[in-house]
Amino acid sequence: MLLIAVFLVAACAPSVATSAFVPGASMHTISVGGVDRGYRLYIPDGLPPSAPLVVMLHGWTGSAQQAEQQYGWNQVADSAKFMVAYPEGIGESWNAGGCCGQASSDNVDDVGFIAAAVRNITDNVGIDKARTYLAGISNGGILAYRIACNTDLFAAVGADAATQLDACPAPRPTSVLHIHGTDDRLIRYDGEPGTAVDIKTETPPAVNAFWRGVDQCQAPATTVDGDLTTSVASCPSGRSVELITVAGGGHDWPSFATQRMWDFFAAHPRPQG
Repeated sequence: MLLIAVFLVAACAPSVATSAFVPGASMHTISVGGVDRGYRLYIPDGLPPSAPLVVMLHGWTGSAQQAEQQYGWNQVADSAKFMVAYPEGIGESWNAGGCCGQASSDNVDDVGFIAAAVRNITDNVGIDKARTYLAGISNGGILAYRIACNTDLFAAVGADAATQLDACPAPRPTSVLHIHGTDDRLIRYDGEPGTAVDIKTETPPAVNAFWRGVDQCQAPATTVDGDLTTSVASCPSGRSVELITVAGGGHDWPSFATQRMWDFFAAHPRPQG
């Protein structure tokens, strides 16, 4: 279904300026380890100085263009006044540590690429480093966890239809929101091998518990609203670790995900001091 979506949105994608850090959509190229890498950037009109930044990572077989068109981040950015970056994976994939596709088989330094993209935006536009956030779906969500395990770039991370493959021996305290459908067959909720990640993996509740431990959180409180079961754990320094389980949900980006993720990000900047 994702491949179909990629083809559909490609036909209606807006034209973009190249290498211009101005309001609207633009495309930028940077060199990382001698390899040219690209990212799209959306800057809303009326952006205040030192604004927040959200980096959105597409899934396997997706693209920066597809992510910009499909997930609705630009529309939320227009009203909430933040920038959105859409990095482009190698071979429509990310090296997330055992997954997926060409980026993994070629051992691409995607952690370094995302760090370099954030630096490039900071140097040319200026962002609030306390309000820099990372979102990802599927392969992109797995990379988001890998980045959280190996850098302190982001105040909060949001992953959808993903898992954590990185052993994560020295994680930094980070607010984390995970969204996952119980009927996901590509990255299974029960941790069994799926059609995208064909090995046993940590379940979303186990990943959630790991980050609660990292953040030294209180016991989570759970609420149920229709098909959504939400677990929320409050943590020191204003951090939070949350899991939204979608009963019957598949391997997709739920309609509520973008706004819910932004609300989570906005409520959890990097603690000061």
